[in-house]
Amino acid sequence: MPHNPTGPHNPTRPHNQTGLHVGIDFGTTNSSIARAISPSEVEVVRFPTATGLTEAYRSLLYLEQVQEGATRTVKGWSGPEGIERYLGAETRGRLIQSLKSFLTSESLKSTEVFGRRRTLEDLIARILRDLREKAEHHFGGKIHSATVGRPVHFVGAEREDHNALAERRLAEAFRLAGFENVRFEMEPVAAAHYYESTLDRDELILIGDFGGGTSDFSLVHVGPSILRRGRTPHDLIGNAGVGLAGDAFDSKIVRHLVSPALGAGSQMRSMDKILPVPTWVYSKLEHWHHLSFLKAKDTMNMLTSVRGHAFEPERIEALIHLIEEDLGYQLHRAVQRLKIELSDQYVARFRFTDGDVDLDTDVRRIDFETWITDELGQIERCIDGLLETSGVAAAQVDRVFLTGGTSFVPAVRDIFEVRFGREKIRAGNEFTSVARGLALKAATPRQP
Repeated sequence: MPHNPTGPHNPTRPHNQTGLHVGIDFGTTNSSIARAISPSEVEVVRFPTATGLTEAYRSLLYLEQVQEGATRTVKGWSGPEGIERYLGAETRGRLIQSLKSFLTSESLKSTEVFGRRRTLEDLIARILRDLREKAEHHFGGKIHSATVGRPVHFVGAEREDHNALAERRLAEAFRLAGFENVRFEMEPVAAAHYYESTLDRDELILIGDFGGGTSDFSLVHVGPSILRRGRTPHDLIGNAGVGLAGDAFDSKIVRHLVSPALGAGSQMRSMDKILPVPTWVYSKLEHWHHLSFLKAKDTMNMLTSVRGHAFEPERIEALIHLIEEDLGYQLHRAVQRLKIELSDQYVARFRFTDGDVDLDTDVRRIDFETWITDELGQIERCIDGLLETSGVAAAQVDRVFLTGGTSFVPAVRDIFEVRFGREKIRAGNEFTSVARGLALKAATPRQP
């Protein structure tokens, strides 16, 4: 059913006065929200941007101090509006990104924004509230309940209690955002629900769900006969996951292309000694959502001192400019462009220019694949371990359904093609299949 961007409600669609139950994929980088309008048909919210409509809502929050009369107040924008406000601001406020990746941190309970402490749950809730209100406008009804995706292992989870902590914090954020009832579903299982809606026969499938911060895998029996009899816990053969995906690949691009141009590996003189430029700054730089944390006064004073003693001060000056201008989003966008182009080409050009930062170089796919060797190995071991612990041979898997942006990386697809054969690989709606599956799950609340 086509979306009507000019009106909040399509009069031909029944209006649910008791409230809608939707599926929400709150991702590290992007989020999406959908509802089932039939057992096999799903409607995904499309959000307006400066260039058109998108089903992917950026999971970020931009906060800015605004003068209103005699007082200064803090206002916030999320998603596409947040990006546009941030890019258009003469004096940059605070751009907060990848909040989902901090949910397992027992030490990060709050952060100071313009002199006021804000909890992680409050910041996430601000994004979720905007998502809910925009979805209510799109669907023409109030949303009280949601089936929400969660990774098998949250980013940074070293023990199961870390996963439990992350889920509790996420549930609290949804409560603060106005959701009365929330239940969680594993993201790869949700993707399996979506894939199942397209089948006319039963299959044993491996779902590979690649997000910004996690890669999750599930072995599931799906198909028409399972839908008819009702799903049981025995249909889920096994789950596994690793706390890395697209962001980890991005960090390697930053490490090998960006950081050296900003002084990583260079030297400085301190008294009568020659020392390396501090490396911890570049570790933060590799995680673009941490870049704003480097804007602290102590860090900037340290970098100013380093610039005065560095053998290559112009590189440190470029690093200072990147941090002072809070260019993490622009840097991330350039890295993303390169990664996308390398999925289609054997050689692509990396370009990032802003003030004192000027990067322009060719990158070979084979070099990128070398940089991410460790991450590819972790994904391989995770998949092999899932097959082994589940007692399933690769030949017994009927189909492999891949979803998420990282599934486009050729080296990632090769992992599955080598084990299962190219003819078994399927994909589709790579950025919204989890939300679509969650919406179908929301429409069948008694299924496990």
